[in-house]
Amino acid sequence: MHIEKECNSPRADLDPDQYPERGLKACLGALQPWTSTHQLKDYSESSIGWIYGTYTFFLFLGGAQFGAILDSHGPLYVVLPGSIGIVLSLIFLSFSQAPRIGFAWAIRIIALKAVASLDFKALKDIKYASATLSVFFAEFAAFIPITYITSYTLHAGFDEQMSYAILVFLNLGAVFGRFLPGLVADHLGRFNVMIVNCLMCSLFTFILWLLGDLVEPDSLGIVISYAILFGFWSGSAISIAPVCISQVCEIQDYGKRVGTTWTLVSFGTLIALPIAGAIQQHNDGEYYGLIIFGGVLYISSTIAFVISRGICKGWAWGIKF
Repeated sequence: MHIEKECNSPRADLDPDQYPERGLKACLGALQPWTSTHQLKDYSESSIGWIYGTYTFFLFLGGAQFGAILDSHGPLYVVLPGSIGIVLSLIFLSFSQAPRIGFAWAIRIIALKAVASLDFKALKDIKYASATLSVFFAEFAAFIPITYITSYTLHAGFDEQMSYAILVFLNLGAVFGRFLPGLVADHLGRFNVMIVNCLMCSLFTFILWLLGDLVEPDSLGIVISYAILFGFWSGSAISIAPVCISQVCEIQDYGKRVGTTWTLVSFGTLIALPIAGAIQQHNDGEYYGLIIFGGVLYISSTIAFVISRGICKGWAWGIKF
């Protein structure tokens, strides 16, 4: 009984960026501005956004299938082929040619597999469904600043070296943002911490990034401050969100439930960057619309977590959950 109790709540302070696929995800902020000004300079931001949106889509899409395998057979059958696949995918990328099947059919095939594998019965549980919706908005929002903060720095007039250094500041904040909120979450509740963190991300996005862009677009200090603060407060979307899902499901179903959640999240990450890129393009290359879009998504996530917490545990503010 003691062992089962300990296993029922995965540690919130584990750093997912220690794993290879999370490391690749963290590179989006460097890859997006580089490809948009080099290999893909003739394409629009919206079109380029589909590339990185597709990557995050595939990153999360297999969760429903692999979660069930994890529950039934343990991590070996998931980790081993996944590790090999990460290495081979990077090697094969260097030999990539124009696709013969095409993007449209590739997405249709993946969508059919996802539909066949999703555990839709789990969504009948209002607690699980509300938690999944909350995580959906949090992940939807997180990729926009992570991906576009570097290109925004270039747009603000700073050189390429400084634009990539902004990612260092963001990850510096994330180092503490993945560790400290996890410790606090163990004492105050995971949903409570997610509510505060999503709220802070929305506030800093509007107050620092948006107002900075409108009032002092050439202020490097504002950009650096936002990168550090956003890196800190957004870290919980990765480290604590899976633990929130564990609180609304049985331990024997955890793999399937968290996998299904991130399969659904994959559709949000698929369209987040193209939508953000289209907004920027519509605003003649200006970033204020993109920033507002990201801030609104974080507000939506905050509201969703508040509602989910109320559904799962009650509406009193002093409840630990």
